[in-house]
Amino acid sequence: MALTKSTGSGGTDTDVPYGVRIAAAWSWRVAAILVTTGIVVWLLSHVSLLIIPLMIAALLSGLLSPIVAALRRWRVPNGLATGGTVVGFIVVVSVALSLVGRTLARGFASLWDSALAGIAQVQSWMATGPLKITSEELDGYIADALDQLQSNSSSIVSGALSAGSTLGHAAAGALLAVFALVFFLLEGNRIWTFVVGLMPRRARAATDGAGRMGWNSLVNYVRVQLFVAFIDAVGIGLGAFILGVPLALPLSVLVFIGSFIPILGALFTGALAVLLALVANGWVNALIMLAVVLVVQQAESHILQPLVMGKAVSLHPLAVVLAVAGGTMIAGIAGALFAVPIMAIVNTMVRYIGARGWETPGVAADGPGPQPPPLPAGAPAPADIDGETGPAGHPAAAPHRRHP
Repeated sequence: MALTKSTGSGGTDTDVPYGVRIAAAWSWRVAAILVTTGIVVWLLSHVSLLIIPLMIAALLSGLLSPIVAALRRWRVPNGLATGGTVVGFIVVVSVALSLVGRTLARGFASLWDSALAGIAQVQSWMATGPLKITSEELDGYIADALDQLQSNSSSIVSGALSAGSTLGHAAAGALLAVFALVFFLLEGNRIWTFVVGLMPRRARAATDGAGRMGWNSLVNYVRVQLFVAFIDAVGIGLGAFILGVPLALPLSVLVFIGSFIPILGALFTGALAVLLALVANGWVNALIMLAVVLVVQQAESHILQPLVMGKAVSLHPLAVVLAVAGGTMIAGIAGALFAVPIMAIVNTMVRYIGARGWETPGVAADGPGPQPPPLPAGAPAPADIDGETGPAGHPAAAPHRRHP
């Protein structure tokens, strides 16, 4: 960014110190970027029902695309490979959740007597301990709580209706995510080719290369997230097994699945582990289980995930922590889920474009390294809206000529 001194008669520019002019020039540009970003985020927040399922489908396609690619190499038709992969994924997740739910239900049924005994112990402690709350007083508190529920029945009904509406939106979003996932896996290259064709002719090579590099970062993120979830499940499951907590194996499966849901997943699975320890083995064992859960989750959040995730997606561990924290503050659970992959994709694309990696084959944003994967055999090159493509299967880079 160069600034030239004004030669006007007023001498206005020469009266302003050079450092102030530089600061002002940077300030309005940075302000324009921040305002534009804020407007985009605000607009996207009003179509979150559409955006979030598409982003979930993108994450899942990053997870399942290697399977589809392997099936294609084995001469499996594209449609059959995509359909089989999506159906198999849904079946595996559904069966895992069903088995875990049934096992936990049977386990809780067998622990019902222990739960009743634990409640009796709590009541006895409340009566004989420092609180000195008798059974009659406890019954009175329960009666007051029921009266409060009855007096606020209208609020409870409205909350239930709101929850029902939220469940309806979640179901619609799930269907949209599955629908988008099928087409991302089936015709992802054609969709991307169309998007690149919308770019100006000179920008297509850079757009295509940057997008494919960003996609590689997304695939790496999903793979590392699988590894982190596995470590989380093994740590908590092994701790539960050593402490003699029942249902340690289904608890591990639940922790693995819950690791993909930021905040709520860790909270629910950790609380369930502590509850099982409390009901089965008493409060001392429950406190130890709580310590195990906190140690594993804190190590995963502040040590394992930033280090491993940062290396896989070329982000500094501090950037990973700040991205999760900032995403949570801006967009809640969805922000925590998508902050790191979005940041990784943007970082990779910007560095690729800054290094002009599409002009030097074999040189990526960080020097020699992996390049964007070539277009599959027979796939159309990124084209213009009118169908024109560049030579040698690459996006056209020549400027569009105006016809007289």
